[in-house]
Amino acid sequence: MSKPNAYDVIVLGAGAAGLMCAGVAGQRGRSVLLIEQGNAPGEKIRISGGGRCNFTNLHTGPANFLSQNPRFCVSALAGYTQQDFIALVEKYRIAYHEKTRGQLFCDGSSRQIVDVLMQECRAGDVQLRFGIRSPAIAKDADGFVLTTEQGVFRARSLVIATGGPSIPKMGASGFGYKVAEQFGLKIVPPRAALVPLTFAPDLLPQFSELSGIAVDAVVSCGKASFDEALLFTHRGLSGPAILQISSYWHEGSEIVIDMAPTVDLLAELKRLRRDHPRQEPATALTEFVPKRLAQAIADRTTGPLRLADASDKLLQQLAAAVKEWRVRPNGTEGFRTAEVTLGGVDTSELSSKTFESKAVPGLYFIGEVVDVTGQLGGFNFQWAWASGHAAAQHA
Repeated sequence: MSKPNAYDVIVLGAGAAGLMCAGVAGQRGRSVLLIEQGNAPGEKIRISGGGRCNFTNLHTGPANFLSQNPRFCVSALAGYTQQDFIALVEKYRIAYHEKTRGQLFCDGSSRQIVDVLMQECRAGDVQLRFGIRSPAIAKDADGFVLTTEQGVFRARSLVIATGGPSIPKMGASGFGYKVAEQFGLKIVPPRAALVPLTFAPDLLPQFSELSGIAVDAVVSCGKASFDEALLFTHRGLSGPAILQISSYWHEGSEIVIDMAPTVDLLAELKRLRRDHPRQEPATALTEFVPKRLAQAIADRTTGPLRLADASDKLLQQLAAAVKEWRVRPNGTEGFRTAEVTLGGVDTSELSSKTFESKAVPGLYFIGEVVDVTGQLGGFNFQWAWASGHAAAQHA
């Protein structure tokens, strides 16, 4: 484009998806401007994975994602796989390791991933502008016009990679949804995902003394089930198993928790009653769960007695309190601590191959702003890489 401040592509948002898209599009020979409202690129990358960035997962597949259209992610994930991003990491000689369950982390700092993406942008001669918040966007015959405090910018294609409202302290917002609505695209109502669950006020006193206790557990909600660590907090429950199930939990529904998933607890309690009849239930439970948790469960279930005095029915109740603890969370901690956002731009509005709006030529949406959300474990980063790469082939 021959006008001043004119580009082939403008990408809004220098997060994971935006950086990937800008770099790939630039290396395709497109003139690209990458606009970021903050003062630095890749801030959510920087803080991720405890500062080491769980940048992908070896086992990534469509089943690891939630969307109103579960098939929407298939094309992008096939077009740019976890092995493709691993090859990029290896190209820059970044050491990494598998932590567990296919989760890949940098041996060093998550800043290395930001550096890789920035070097890819430099290789594509991408121009960057920081500190531009909420530009006014209009469309004309030549494409898109963005009016900002730093000037007016034009592009034939506009890519929205502004993410969702999760972790607002990092500058997250719902700006991408406003752009979608401006151009008439539907939005699946956003809600917090991969987020701790909270107890109702009447439950908090019962569990406040358990804050800090962690157990391996199987946590279920409906047909979804995850077997990972669970953590009691002063507000409710957290840990990987809870973060995972939070994406499937809806207000008013209950979750079921097995805090001794590898044990036939009723059989074990009957054995202990036979072999150690004078033992108290709380003491017996300490073989299977932490001491403070064992005491709290015993106090709520049996009161003070010996195993010899416990009927089969009472042992069943005790085992169920550990193996089938049913709890109805009051809510979540919300976007403040949510790792990602469920919902977003309705996938029915977009091409699954190009991420271009079906109704507005030249307008693209990628990454977290779209109604595709990954499970915990590097899947959301892989979605960012895959969706950014797909849009970059066409923008």
